[in-house]
Amino acid sequence: MAITTSTATASTTTPKTTTTKATTPNLANALGAGSGVDTTALVQSLVEAQFANKNAQLTKKSETLTAQISAVSELKSGISSFASALSTLAETGGLSTQLSSSGAAVKVSVATGSKVASLNASVSVARLATPQVAVTKDTFATTGSIGTGTLQLKLGSVGADGTFAANGTTIPPITITASDAASLQGVADKITAAKAGVTASVVTDANGQRLVLRSTEGANQAFTLTATPASGSAVPGLERLNVDFDTDNGGADVVTRAGNAVFSIDGVPMVSASNKVTGEPGVNLELKAVTTDGPVTLSSSKPTEALTEAVNNVVAAYNEMLASVNKATDAITGDLRADPAAQSLKRSLQKLSIADLTGAKDGSPTTLASIGIATNNDGTLRVDKDMLTRALATNPDAVEAMFAAGTGTDKTTGTSLPAALNRIAANAKSTTLGLGASDKRYAEAQTVLAKEQAKVAEQTETTSTRMTQQFAASEARVAAYKAQQTFMENQIKMWTRSE
Repeated sequence: MAITTSTATASTTTPKTTTTKATTPNLANALGAGSGVDTTALVQSLVEAQFANKNAQLTKKSETLTAQISAVSELKSGISSFASALSTLAETGGLSTQLSSSGAAVKVSVATGSKVASLNASVSVARLATPQVAVTKDTFATTGSIGTGTLQLKLGSVGADGTFAANGTTIPPITITASDAASLQGVADKITAAKAGVTASVVTDANGQRLVLRSTEGANQAFTLTATPASGSAVPGLERLNVDFDTDNGGADVVTRAGNAVFSIDGVPMVSASNKVTGEPGVNLELKAVTTDGPVTLSSSKPTEALTEAVNNVVAAYNEMLASVNKATDAITGDLRADPAAQSLKRSLQKLSIADLTGAKDGSPTTLASIGIATNNDGTLRVDKDMLTRALATNPDAVEAMFAAGTGTDKTTGTSLPAALNRIAANAKSTTLGLGASDKRYAEAQTVLAKEQAKVAEQTETTSTRMTQQFAASEARVAAYKAQQTFMENQIKMWTRSE
């Protein structure tokens, strides 16, 4: 009886212990419950150890790619900024011969894409080129139809006797519809839109609105306008817009006659249909007024100070750029030490001081080295002030030519320094062989790396789950063994007490 009672008591206790373990809601919390070992930490350590080398490799590769992309971006930005800054300075004309005028009657400038070595001339203006301007005699109300029909323009010239001679240019008739004729502005817009060499506008005075017709400059830009009212059109109608030199038809008055500019350069008489004139090769003149106080003197001055400053700025920018390239291509620590595009950029920069920047064959300086830009032992540049001063004094045109703006849509055409730098920058941005290609290659490598990292993360998670399940099963068995052991120990104790 004692043994039976003891057994019943033990049986009642044991199932409660088993039930508590079986209903643990979190598998991870159960780990270690049987063996006493922190199997959660153990699983984590085992998984980390298994993938440590792979993760370290991927992390290092990621850091390397990030550094390479950053270095490529820095070099591309640096060379582009260097080239762009110098190119902009050259294009503004600050590094080329400056032209000036002694009077406001004549404005002088260098033609786009041209180079002027020197200028010394005098200009006298007897007459400016003028357009023909005609103004309607009648005024028009702001409301009410002007009249429908057609307008025929003719271009030509007016002789000394006041007779108009058409030049034979065919101009299609301008049709004025009811919607056009609803206002004088509508008619003006229709004339201007025809692009026949005559523009129209509307002015308002105390009596109402008037139509103003204007041609372009030049004696051959005189015009007539003949209006043909539509059948049944209101009278008076479009005929109030007529412009005619031969008869007084009550239309418009010619208030300014079309004429050519009359002027002289160094005493040589000249005539021009426009007030914008091409003088000596590469020189543009704009006649602004008749000269009444004697001729206007045109002259030139060399940009010595600007070129001196430009040379010093170029050397400073070059040394800064070279420092970035040297850092990126350092044989031991450089992020781009094995990058062919970065090495190519470095070689291109190193050749600049000895590159032919003018193409001249007259014995004048053609390289930066020949005007005082010397190379130090470490590859950086320095300015020999005395040598530069002599070059600017004896060969200013040659130095100026070295800093002439590049031509072409991308400003890379030409032998000058700005053109050469623009070519280097363009090559650096190339996605075929330049740093642009390197950037693309590193970006693609990052994409591949990201996929590889995702794959390792997935493998890590799978391994962790598998090992967790394995240890959980093992712990469950250990816990069962312990429960059975406890049961046996309790039985033995009961037996011992009974005896």
